[in-house]
Amino acid sequence: MSEPSLRDRFHLIGIGGAGMSVVAELLASRGAVVTGSDREESAALDHLRSVGVRAYVGHDASHVDPASVVVVSTAIREDNPELTIARERGQRVIHRSQALALAASGMRFVGVAGAHGKTSTSGMLAVGLAACGFDPSVAVGGVLPQLGTGAHLGGGDIFVAEADESDGSFLNYSPSIEIVTNVEPDHMDRYHSREEFEEVFVEFARRLVPGGLLVTCAQDAGAVRVARSARDRGVRVVTYGRKERSLCDVDAVISDVRVGEHGAGAELTWGLRRASLRLRVSGEHNVLNAAAAWVAGIECGLDPQVIADGLGNFTGAARRFEARGSVGGRRLFDDYAHHPTEVEAAIRQARIVAGSGEVTVVFQPHLYSRTIVFAERFAQALSGADRVVVAGIYGAREDPVPGVDSSLIASRIPGASYVEDMHEAARLAASLTRDGGVCVTMGAGSITRCAPEVLDQWKRMGP
Repeated sequence: MSEPSLRDRFHLIGIGGAGMSVVAELLASRGAVVTGSDREESAALDHLRSVGVRAYVGHDASHVDPASVVVVSTAIREDNPELTIARERGQRVIHRSQALALAASGMRFVGVAGAHGKTSTSGMLAVGLAACGFDPSVAVGGVLPQLGTGAHLGGGDIFVAEADESDGSFLNYSPSIEIVTNVEPDHMDRYHSREEFEEVFVEFARRLVPGGLLVTCAQDAGAVRVARSARDRGVRVVTYGRKERSLCDVDAVISDVRVGEHGAGAELTWGLRRASLRLRVSGEHNVLNAAAAWVAGIECGLDPQVIADGLGNFTGAARRFEARGSVGGRRLFDDYAHHPTEVEAAIRQARIVAGSGEVTVVFQPHLYSRTIVFAERFAQALSGADRVVVAGIYGAREDPVPGVDSSLIASRIPGASYVEDMHEAARLAASLTRDGGVCVTMGAGSITRCAPEVLDQWKRMGP
């Protein structure tokens, strides 16, 4: 069977998902005929239709053209009727990452990997490059306000993309530049130990093209081990971080960090290269993300201060501490955090924004397997909020596990509430948010849909 090409037809199962919708739009923008399906209507499907993609609601074998290359993600089950008919016909079935690699063919590929921070770092780099006059192609898992989408086929030769470690699919790429933000164990349903999780990042570093550059965080133990392994093989490596918090020698040094409600800043030094960084997003984690993007931008050929200024145009990505509205003195934010470290970072950011006000979080755990592994750490992270409501687990690709529910987390947090229905949970969180406080809907699942209910509850509550 011949390798797929952009002359083929493509059918994407689960086309409305963050990763799949990006691939669909990129394939269509490169001239391929693209169709797909998803379980329900969404803004993503509407957008794809506007760019010429035929998007069906519901999964049915009749949606699959016998001539199409079928694209799937790990979330698609083998009993999906569209995948079943494709298998029966002997159609080519490829992973989403293989389709993305095809869409990126002929370009310098910048792959951004890590247990967390991928979307913000790749989005920041893409926006920064665009502000500097480049026109990069982009594939990130969140909507960038500057683009109105997470996918863009640019006119330049640089392709910036998230590289997903969750199923090992980032090993399908051959990047010119790799950024590894951190290697903190996750996805323990697939990787059964820290060593196994780190090994896939070591293998990812082996995927660099000859002469390529690996950019890693010096403040993360796993990323440091990956960097050392790569250096031992003669790979060019640049580490970044604050000297006082780093676990190895730092190449790109972050100093004079400043974090406020509406932004953050720092001084960056890499050898003789220096720049002042002024960001429009808050949080020290975003300073780290920006430092990685800064090094990658310089590797792409930009002046240090020019790319630093370009990064200052980034205003965030959808669901990355995204402001969703306010009523009176109460403010609502939505965040994709679904790993304990991400939860901690989001709550720290909420604390800065809230000032003297209180922080309320309604958290929806993502995956039964992750809840089992990280229940104690989730409880510790969420304890940084003043009030916590934990909704039922969003299972995504997983079936329910007997005896496993969100009480594993809530029971470990003094004063926390466990409310299975996410809508009821969101309304409870709204009622607990005092005037002058901040409420955060948090999780990688469907909790984001509850933001309007929080705002409506506040309107009914009055001052």
